Amino acid sequence: MKGRDLAELAVRNLREALLRNSLTTIGISVGVASLVAMLSLGVGLQDLASDRLARTGLFDAIFVTPRSAAAAYRGAGLSPTEPPKSLDEEARREMAALPNVIEVYPDIRFPIEIHYAGNSYATVAAGVAPSARKDGAFDGMKGSFFSGPSADETILQIDLARQLSDSPDALVGKDLSVRYAERQPLPPDPSSGRSESDGFSIVPKEKSLHIVGIVETEPAGGIGSLGRGRLLLPLQLAETLRTARTNDVRDLLRDAPNRHSYESLTVRVNDPPKVKAVEDSIKQMGFTAFSLLDASKSLSLVFTVFDLFLGIFGSLALVVASLGIVNTLVMAILERRREIGILKALGASDKDVRSLFFVEAGAMGSLGGLLGVSIGWLIGKGIDFGTDVYLKGRNLPAIHVTAVPWWMVAAAITFSIVVSLAAGIYPASRAARLDPVEALRYE
Repeated sequence: MKGRDLAELAVRNLREALLRNSLTTIGISVGVASLVAMLSLGVGLQDLASDRLARTGLFDAIFVTPRSAAAAYRGAGLSPTEPPKSLDEEARREMAALPNVIEVYPDIRFPIEIHYAGNSYATVAAGVAPSARKDGAFDGMKGSFFSGPSADETILQIDLARQLSDSPDALVGKDLSVRYAERQPLPPDPSSGRSESDGFSIVPKEKSLHIVGIVETEPAGGIGSLGRGRLLLPLQLAETLRTARTNDVRDLLRDAPNRHSYESLTVRVNDPPKVKAVEDSIKQMGFTAFSLLDASKSLSLVFTVFDLFLGIFGSLALVVASLGIVNTLVMAILERRREIGILKALGASDKDVRSLFFVEAGAMGSLGGLLGVSIGWLIGKGIDFGTDVYLKGRNLPAIHVTAVPWWMVAAAITFSIVVSLAAGIYPASRAARLDPVEALRYE
């Protein structure tokens, strides 16, 4: 029997019991819809988490700190008489020259005192690299990002802005002054034999800053920083302020008071898969370096297991729907025994009869799969809409928690067809085994 004849017979048979076949197809579509809806939620949450984490710049960043003496001897092969390498400007340039490195910047944070509207507030200032503009922390911020890398501007964290004013958004465009401790080298004293490199002094300084924005959360900073920065400055401006920091005492004890070193550096790589190679190179230079790649791998594993469980529970409804296919086709055998007998009497083989029932099962699976994917997609959109309404009611930004990629559509339809064909194995085999003589005598 030709394929065209099989298709025509299958369509005619499906039309004859339209209500029953339609209900069976709807049952399959409900199973597919539940599968797609659950998987779309898992994939959407994974995409949301991955996107938010990627936009923080943490997964293409390496955090570098100086090694202790003991760690330096073990990790970099230094002799006990050789001091560990200093994380200074020279080391910064060496790291910037490594392949695939696009940016190296220090984690600059220092205590300040803010003077605004006749009141003073103690907090922590932090330097922000220009690349942080793309971080998710600045999405939906009030105002704008810094106009330049060294502009006398500041962005306030929302908690600090609320502390300064009852109307935080009204602070944008206004000025405030900050008082900080500046590190200055001691002047040379020939009478005592002191040179500029023998020490430094700490003097108070004050600077006026223009408020250009209010941000909800602080962008991700380095490790080992002194608290969270609530007043953000352009990184280049923060470097030129020559503020006193905790490692100044360490430099003084090392007889290098005016050789400035960093507490930590952040190395940005142009592609996350290349982070490991750059990290190994930095460790070979004699520094402690680590990234968050292991955390991302663990996160991916968690979501994979989560998607697996969602897929299993979603598939249960489809398996139940397959029982409807078995019932529908078994009933069709009883109703069409005479038709099957005539087909066999006209020369149809057992394979032809079996193929006819497989085509009918596959047709119900295909239609149910297409309809189920559409319903599952609509359910996902409904979840997104409900989530947006809930978040907007709490003044939070809208997000998408579901996603239906093309591979999920193809996999759901394929799975539906496979389950339908599997459900049609028993009815098809039973129909193929009918004796044509007994089938023709059946009423």
